Amino acid sequence: MNVGDRVRLLTGREEGIITRLLSDELVEVAIDNDFTIPVLRREVVVVAAEETKAFGQSAAAVAAEKKAATSGANRAAKAAGVAAPAPTPAVKTEGPTPVKADKTAPPSVQKGLYLALTHQSPELLALQIVNHTDRDVLYTFGEERNGQYRGLRAEKLAAKSASPALGHWHLKDFDQWPAAMVQLLPFQLNGTSAYELLTKRLQFKAASFYTSRQPNVPVLQREAYLFQLDEKPAAPAAIAPEKLAETLKAQLSGNAPAKPAAVAPAPEPAKAIIAPPHEVDLHLEALMPEGAEGMSNTAILKLQLEAFEDTLSRALATNMHEIMFIHGSGNGTLRKELHKLLSRNRDIKFFEDSKKEKFGYGATLVRLK
Repeated sequence: MNVGDRVRLLTGREEGIITRLLSDELVEVAIDNDFTIPVLRREVVVVAAEETKAFGQSAAAVAAEKKAATSGANRAAKAAGVAAPAPTPAVKTEGPTPVKADKTAPPSVQKGLYLALTHQSPELLALQIVNHTDRDVLYTFGEERNGQYRGLRAEKLAAKSASPALGHWHLKDFDQWPAAMVQLLPFQLNGTSAYELLTKRLQFKAASFYTSRQPNVPVLQREAYLFQLDEKPAAPAAIAPEKLAETLKAQLSGNAPAKPAAVAPAPEPAKAIIAPPHEVDLHLEALMPEGAEGMSNTAILKLQLEAFEDTLSRALATNMHEIMFIHGSGNGTLRKELHKLLSRNRDIKFFEDSKKEKFGYGATLVRLK
C-alpha cells in the first residue's frame, strides 16, 4: 500500500484515500465524507483499477465527484471572501437581465509543465506534476512553511506523463497550506542541448485557485486545478515618446488603425550549461580568492555546499561520467556532508576517496550514471 491508493474498509462499505503511513501496521485513511481515521492495514483492501472498469464507479466515488464540483469551489470562494458561483439552471429574479453563460469550449491546455491538484474526495486534493511536453524532466518537490523548506520527492518524469501523488491537502485547511516549491530540469537522452534549471514557488490564493480549474487536463484526462510551472511572462515593450504622441493624436482624430491581434512573444532560448572541470576545489580560498574575512564556519560550509550542488547538477546535465571534489581533510565536516548528499542521490553510481597518496582523505571521486 502507498500514499494515494484508494482502499475499501473490510468492516464496512466505506472507501477512502490513504493519506499517511503511520507505521508498519497502521495507515491514515481519508473517508469520502472528509474525515480521516487511523486504520490497521489488515482491515483495508486496495480498490483495483480493473474493478472500476468492469463494474463502474462505486457509489462513494460517484457521490464524491458530484460534491467536488460545488463543495471545492464554495470552500475556495469562502476563503477568498467572494461569492461562490451561482448553480445552474439559474432562477430568474427581478433586476438586470443576467448575462448568458458562455457555451464555447474552454481553451485547450498548451504544452508545458504543470502542477495539478485533483479531487480525491470533495475536501481532499492530491498534488501531481504533469509533464505535457516531448522531453523527460528531472524534478524535485518540497514545501515551504514559515521560511523553512522541506524536500519531499525527487525523481525523473517521462514525457507525456504525470507524477505519483506528491501530497494530499485538505480544502478546509486552505489558509494554512504551505507554499509549493518545484525545481525542473528538462533533458533529452543523447540530445545536443542542455536546459536551464527552472524553479517555481507557488503560494495559493483562493480567488485565483478557483479560476484555475480545467475540465479535462491532458495526461490526467480528468478535471484539475492547474498551475503552469514553466511560463515566463514577457516585459512590456517600451514606446518612444514621439511614437506615443502620434498614436494619441491618431486616436483622438478617429484615424487610428485597427488594433492588431495579440501575438504571443517567442520563448527565450535556454542558456547553455557549461560542463564543470573534472577536478573541483571546494577550499574557501579557491571559491573566494578575494578573501572571506569575518565569515562564520556555518556560512563557509553553506558556501561550499552550494558550490558542490551547483557543480554536481551541471556535471549531470552535461552527461559527465565522473568528477572529483577536493574538500580537504580538516575536521571532516565537509567530507561528511558531501558523502551524505551523494548517498541520497539516485543519479550517482558510486563514490570513493581518491588519490590518497596526494590528498589523503581530502578528495572524493564521484562516478555518475
